[in-house]
Amino acid sequence: MCKRPENLDSGIEYFKTQHLLRDLKGQTISNSLITMVAQVVQTIVNLGSIIVLARLLSPEDFGLVAMVTAIIGFLRVFNDAGLSMATIQRAEISQAQVSNLFWINLGLGIFMTLILASMSPLIAWFYEEQRLINITLILSLSFVLTGATVQHMALLKRQMRFGSLATIQLISVGLGVVIGIAMGWLGYRYWSLVGMQLSTSLSFCAIIWSVSHWRPSIPSRKSGTRPLVNFGSNIAASSVLWSFARGFDGLLIGRFYGSAALGLYSRAYVLMARPVEQLISPIESVFLSALARLQSNPERYRSMFLRAYGIVTLFSLSITGMLLPLSTPITLVVLGDKWEAAAAILAGFTFLGLYIPVWSISTWLLTSQGRGRDFLMSMVISSMVTIISFLVGLPFGPVGMAFSYSISCLLVNLPAAYYIAGRYGPVTTNMLWKSFFLYIPVWLVVCAVTAVVRYHLVHQSSALQLIICVPVGILVACVFSYLYAPARRAVYDLFRVMKEWHEGIQNDNVIENEVRG
Repeated sequence: MCKRPENLDSGIEYFKTQHLLRDLKGQTISNSLITMVAQVVQTIVNLGSIIVLARLLSPEDFGLVAMVTAIIGFLRVFNDAGLSMATIQRAEISQAQVSNLFWINLGLGIFMTLILASMSPLIAWFYEEQRLINITLILSLSFVLTGATVQHMALLKRQMRFGSLATIQLISVGLGVVIGIAMGWLGYRYWSLVGMQLSTSLSFCAIIWSVSHWRPSIPSRKSGTRPLVNFGSNIAASSVLWSFARGFDGLLIGRFYGSAALGLYSRAYVLMARPVEQLISPIESVFLSALARLQSNPERYRSMFLRAYGIVTLFSLSITGMLLPLSTPITLVVLGDKWEAAAAILAGFTFLGLYIPVWSISTWLLTSQGRGRDFLMSMVISSMVTIISFLVGLPFGPVGMAFSYSISCLLVNLPAAYYIAGRYGPVTTNMLWKSFFLYIPVWLVVCAVTAVVRYHLVHQSSALQLIICVPVGILVACVFSYLYAPARRAVYDLFRVMKEWHEGIQNDNVIENEVRG
């Protein structure tokens, strides 16, 4: 594996990426496995917090905070403004350019804090809940903290220092969870969720500034920042549209069905989406950095993308295939008996397990190739379809909205995303569809077998159902992957990646020993 260059922490070396090309394959493999391991640990930590807090707090407590986070999720994109991807994707970048982007991000963070704080009475009026004023005021501080870390994160990703980034995320999430659980145990109710979110942001900001020794210079003119801002503006506009559309369901449920219903809905979505998103997000960061470096080599670009597509899709569909038949026992075991109404909502969301991985991977093509306008077009279509799906499902309550959204994603959003992503570049639309249909049988088989086994255990306890059905589902996924040629190739690619990673470590050790000798 390629080692970090000397004087990286002096500042200027953060902008160079030529040294990564000497062993880009090794860097990608190593960082992918590091981030996957870190993400598994973080998923366990988050799952533990969900289990504990669901028993300490009520659906109403979660719903109150979800009412505010629906607004925050929409405004959050202004913190980044697409400028982190501009830093990562750009082949050449300077200290002055990154510094200007830093001050833009920080300024936007301060501005968003003031905007959200001033909106607190309006938010309380909209939901008819006065407790939201203080919740909104406290959570608005997170925008400043996030704005101060955007470019530091981007530079670590640009240098493919994902081990450092994963460690920072684990520590900050762990601290936030500890504080949240402690506050919940002491009886602070919804304030424990507020404390968990704010302490996570604060610790992340403090740690990343100490790990990344890069410091911004004062703003400067004529540094060539405008092209970066133009690219980022397309990404930001896309994110604004998507964030509004994706948070629209929370606004509707909170307004028309109340905080308790929103609490049930938000926890059901988290149970489905959080594991998938936490699997995809770190791998996406690694491969986006690698693919951006390969834009001038279409063959290597295509090969790396399709291998990543196969591995990620096989793994994620094998896991999410169990969610539909096990939605009720998962809800009861993870959240507790008082959350039983969330099981039907989770069942509606499970079809997103088919959609989220393959859609997320298709967006890698747009961002790594710098196709900001195509990204914006894709998000406009997805956002419009998503909003319409929520309105269609609204009369049928949270369950209807979950089913309506899931089905629209598969039938409308995915075809549109694949068409736009495959219009240009080394990976075509036909390649994307071929890969998608190759791995669908994995989801179908795992889902069907798990459903049959669970049917025969329906009168047993929820815990026993999971103890039996989950290993059966995993075993079926393994056996089917061995028998089914496309899945077998993806597994072979995974083992080959792990072998290359191990050989890379051994080579590094040999070189290090020779130097010492």
